[in-house]
Amino acid sequence: MQKLKIVYAGSPLASAIVLKSLISSQDECNFSIVGVLTNPPSIRGRHSDLIPTEVAALARANNIPVFEFDHLLAESREAIAPLGADLLVSFDYGRIFGEKFLALFPLGGINLHPSLLPKYRGCTPVPAAILNGDKTLGITVQCLALQMDEGDILAQEEIPLDGTETTLSLMDGDGQTSPVTEAGARLLKKVLKEAANSDSELLGKKQSGETSYTPFLKKEDGIIDWNKPADEIERKIRAYTPYPLCFTALGGVKLSILKAKKSDAKTAEKPGTVLPYQKSVGIEIACGDGSILVATELQWEKKKAMDYKSFINGARNFVGSVLE
Repeated sequence: MQKLKIVYAGSPLASAIVLKSLISSQDECNFSIVGVLTNPPSIRGRHSDLIPTEVAALARANNIPVFEFDHLLAESREAIAPLGADLLVSFDYGRIFGEKFLALFPLGGINLHPSLLPKYRGCTPVPAAILNGDKTLGITVQCLALQMDEGDILAQEEIPLDGTETTLSLMDGDGQTSPVTEAGARLLKKVLKEAANSDSELLGKKQSGETSYTPFLKKEDGIIDWNKPADEIERKIRAYTPYPLCFTALGGVKLSILKAKKSDAKTAEKPGTVLPYQKSVGIEIACGDGSILVATELQWEKKKAMDYKSFINGARNFVGSVLE
């Protein structure tokens, strides 16, 4: 049987990690990646350089044709059609595939989504799982549908959570692998191998169970409300790492809380009050219900991130202040 031809769609680092795993498994799983669809370069850095996505950089390093479009209109269809691809494979691409675009692929498309669908449809399932204190995270390979994350399920797997994970650690990990990319690549390769060795179309099962949706994240979502309990704030800090990060302010200057943990102690101080400093613990901050958050890594706006000991050495009158 001829190799299955696929076009891979994705953009950020987590998607590139999965792509790297797929590239190394092309012969083993009887498919070939004939093109990569990714977002156009973005302006980054002090010198406003145009930087390609991590997926684009990896594809070019492996001599795979790269296609970068702002919109998937006629121009994109005309560029992708000559590849003669059988299947579209997507992970963290960030754009909706229309009916005309999906029609280019005889076997349709499949998508990797980090939740147990239909729970946490949408663009931020990992932060949602952390925010809600879930004990597990899900990975789903689904058929691409015209409606967001409503396609039939081809494969699913659970990932246990211990309550210390961040969105960054679950998605990007060490830049080589992570819980999401490891499980996701494994499930994708299983599905692709089955598709390559089958004469029939991909058939999944209908989604069932309680449906929920996750929103786009905005910078202002990272604002810390010190009236909330410390455990809720701690989950928010982990969920919003690396974006949009959680922050407060003092004297009108933005202060990001990058790492923190909940204390077992209690306080009667007003929420937001910086408590007396304990060198062996961290910087304690009063929260709602008398709970205490212990900040261990902080960053003033336009300054470098610092561990709490370095931070407190340069923050006069910080103890006793009330964070905004």
